[in-house]
Amino acid sequence: MKSKIERRSKIKARIRGRISGSAERPRLCVFRSNKQIYAQLIDDASGRTLVSASSLGMTEGNKSEIAAKVGEAVAKKAQEAGIETVVFDRNGFLFHGRVKSLADGARKGGLKF
Repeated sequence: MKSKIERRSKIKARIRGRISGSAERPRLCVFRSNKQIYAQLIDDASGRTLVSASSLGMTEGNKSEIAAKVGEAVAKKAQEAGIETVVFDRNGFLFHGRVKSLADGARKGGLKF
């Protein structure tokens, strides 16, 4: 039986084989740990992180509400950088719970994906 990490790595590799970020449509990559959640907009062509946001220092609300705030924060920073559309990379995590909340927050903030 495979461990959770091995399973996620396999899913992640399958996802990354299909999607890639560019300067005009970067990849919105999500990472969640047990306590925090992080989001980055990455240009894979140049290998640079364009915008990032995390839940470090946020304490108001439960984890899902904080994830939605991180999504809105990354969307706001992206708008300031002139980015409107992105490719969503769930990074091997299932699309529910905090990952879905972050995506919904980013959509609410104005990102299109």
